[in-house]
Amino acid sequence: MNTKTLTRTAILVALLIALQAATRPLGNQLVTGSCVNLVLAVAAMLCGVWSGVIVALVSPFFAYFLGISPQLWLAPAIACGNAAYVVVIALLSKKAAGFTGGAVGVAAAAVCKFVTLYLVVVKLFIPMGNLPAKVAAQFSWPQLVTALLGGFLALAIVPTIRKAIGE
Repeated sequence: MNTKTLTRTAILVALLIALQAATRPLGNQLVTGSCVNLVLAVAAMLCGVWSGVIVALVSPFFAYFLGISPQLWLAPAIACGNAAYVVVIALLSKKAAGFTGGAVGVAAAAVCKFVTLYLVVVKLFIPMGNLPAKVAAQFSWPQLVTALLGGFLALAIVPTIRKAIGE
């Protein structure tokens, strides 16, 4: 990872933390989750897979420390879902042409994130008795919706960011 990519990754992590802190008082998964997924998608599209993975891995830990995520040991499961999201976006955005190709990549990434979180949290952790069943609602369809919203917002703004930074 070169200095430019490392710097952009650090800026994206700082933006992620700021957005989590700013949206936390709203108590709205749709708003906070969409903002987080927006930053994850931007990292993957602008900086590549490793930058996206770094942002994806730190995000749930900051969410816990900010009081957004209910339990610390949930952070690795969320990190896995986030990582699946950014890896698919990073790989498909390189091959995708235009908004339509990017939209297919975002949709595929959102489904991967949703499936990962649903399987790990809802189908594995909750039946083991580690989480109350009400947590299942947070890790089912809202994950798909927030991943789609964040990804499509990223598709809308990344071209402008690229133009602004001269790429």
